[in-house]
Amino acid sequence: MSKKDRLSSLEKRIIDILKSYPDASIPIPLLMDALSLPKKGEKKIKKSVNRLKQLGHVFVTKGNLVRLNEAAEDDSNVYTGKLDVTSHGDGYVMVEGRDQDIKVSHRFLGTALNGDTVKVKLTGYHKKSNKPMGKIESVVERADSLLVGTLKEVAKNTFLIETDHQSSRVDFFVDPKDINGAKPGDKVTFRLIQWEDVRGYPQAKIQQSFGQAGSNEANILSILAEKQFEASFPPEVDKFADEIPDQITEDEISRRRDMRDEVVLTIDPADAKDFDDGLSIQILDNGNYYLGVHIADVTHYMPRSTVLDDEAIERGTSVYLVDRTIPMLPERLSNGVCSLRPHEDKLAYSCFMEIAPNGKLIDYSVEETVIHSKQRFTYEEVQDILDGNTNHKFKSELKTLEKLAKILLDQRFRQGSINFETPEPKFVLDNNGKPVDVIVKERIFAHRLIEECMLMANKTVAKHIDSLRKNQRGEKTAKNDHPFLYRVHGEPDLEKLNNIKETAKPLGINLDLKGGISPKKINDLLKQVEDTSLENIINGLMLRAMAKAEYSPKNIGHFGLGFKHYAHFTSPIRRYPDVIVHRLLKRYSSGANEYSFDDLAELGEHCSEKERLAVEAERDSVKLKQVEYLSERIGQDFQGTISGVTENGLYVQINDIYCEGMVRVSDLKDDYYVYHPNMHCLIGRSKGKKFRLGDSIKVKVTRTDLDKRQIDLTLAG
Repeated sequence: MSKKDRLSSLEKRIIDILKSYPDASIPIPLLMDALSLPKKGEKKIKKSVNRLKQLGHVFVTKGNLVRLNEAAEDDSNVYTGKLDVTSHGDGYVMVEGRDQDIKVSHRFLGTALNGDTVKVKLTGYHKKSNKPMGKIESVVERADSLLVGTLKEVAKNTFLIETDHQSSRVDFFVDPKDINGAKPGDKVTFRLIQWEDVRGYPQAKIQQSFGQAGSNEANILSILAEKQFEASFPPEVDKFADEIPDQITEDEISRRRDMRDEVVLTIDPADAKDFDDGLSIQILDNGNYYLGVHIADVTHYMPRSTVLDDEAIERGTSVYLVDRTIPMLPERLSNGVCSLRPHEDKLAYSCFMEIAPNGKLIDYSVEETVIHSKQRFTYEEVQDILDGNTNHKFKSELKTLEKLAKILLDQRFRQGSINFETPEPKFVLDNNGKPVDVIVKERIFAHRLIEECMLMANKTVAKHIDSLRKNQRGEKTAKNDHPFLYRVHGEPDLEKLNNIKETAKPLGINLDLKGGISPKKINDLLKQVEDTSLENIINGLMLRAMAKAEYSPKNIGHFGLGFKHYAHFTSPIRRYPDVIVHRLLKRYSSGANEYSFDDLAELGEHCSEKERLAVEAERDSVKLKQVEYLSERIGQDFQGTISGVTENGLYVQINDIYCEGMVRVSDLKDDYYVYHPNMHCLIGRSKGKKFRLGDSIKVKVTRTDLDKRQIDLTLAG
């Protein structure tokens, strides 16, 4: 320490007092009392505190509150990372370079909020799990996240926002000038202005009101805002989209492969408006299939670094909620200019593949095209034609696609693709968005037909890039040559797989983990539970054990599909990674570059995060409608399956609507039940009655909570 940085005796005494109260922010008058200083010493102590602040030993917050900067006193075991706060209120700090996140109890979060970059001090390890534990030292950078809550007037002209989720864990104070037209009882979005002292309320400014809390519009828009999505586009983005011409010039058509006289068909859900893929099929003279997968050419209309492109990057993906779609692109593009609507000339980017009758790829090309879709089919219409219930002029093309899809599907499973089948509930809504019925989406082969063709195109373009990296002698070039954005999927978490093995063992189901995991072993397990009450439970557990698929320039293959090379090429209207892939392919075909490896790493991380948030929003909207549906059926009985057993009670999946509620152990009144973790069951101490994972059970809906999206159940009868 240099001479000018040495502390005076008064400064040392101040630090000693602050060390005695490391979690407190102490007013200067209180410090003076603790130091036994007379009132005339106030100037002297303020000078000392100011110097300690400049040296980084203390923080001085609003109102002249002084707090020790512990990180400055002892910076060993102090790390910087991003804070993720769970729904239970505890936090995890993700530190680059560390294998494990550092857990922070809600008591030690200080003024840090979800998403903040923080300094965290490692304080020890959990006795049972041996996982690192810590304490937030300071907030390095605020996340500037959009938060959601309900505005309350707690006294005249005194407003608080009650936040919706535990991750915020505190209510926020709002100055009347920052209300922004919201009324008490409104659901609002807001941003943090400041929060300096953990003992006071954080201050917020309201961004937007969604109207009265509890309305369908407020509930749905709140889910979007929680995940940092907004429904409307900025005016400048809409203006840019409106100025894009509808007509395709003759010059543009002349430089493309003209497919307008060929039979191109689209197959989509009945309510779809953004048709981003079409198919063409022929049988060649040599007996091989010639499959064309034609994808909306979004990049033609969306140059890089425009306001439209910037907004698409920020969104990353379209979001599919129960009652609406929040598109990645303005509707004029997603449903109009880019959409491959029937009987209209459209620009496409096409992957043509020659495929042998055994499913092997013989040859391919990726070309800019212009198409003219001859027919828009729904999945159900296609299935009717395939089943022979309906005749159609394009029946021959559909039957050929069906035959090819079966070959590709069979090949995929033989080569190690995992066969996951999970039921999806679909809601029938009234005009107010209220669910009046729940049906399970039927899985038909028409869905498989489209999937197999899209998977084949995605795999082919990724393999194409690999071929570009080989020199004339067939040797691989440098890793960063022709960087590409892959869709990758690592091996599942071994610890979670062991938990599934232990869960399934008492039920007579075996998961062989000797020698590691393979897709075949997972498929064997799924086969064992097929058409049993455990099928959905084990499928769900296995899906949660799987690594999350991500976007990355580092190709590690796709474990779930069993592909060595895989990318997303087929949905640029609704996924930004597909836009990137189109740009890369076009630029490489012209001998130029588009993105660096580091660019793709950063974009891949961003798009993966936005996709995760979109999936969470979609699930939350489904859960909301499930809770709404059951809110109208309090006291009714339902058949369910025990999907989880804990010491707190039974998780029960209600069969008809595939949603989960809980029977608390305190509500099992006929006996005192003891949890047996190894057997995954509760057993009554006196009567010996068992409640086991997978058991069929009848339950009554007793309570619902729309804000928390929770369902409470009791045993029926």
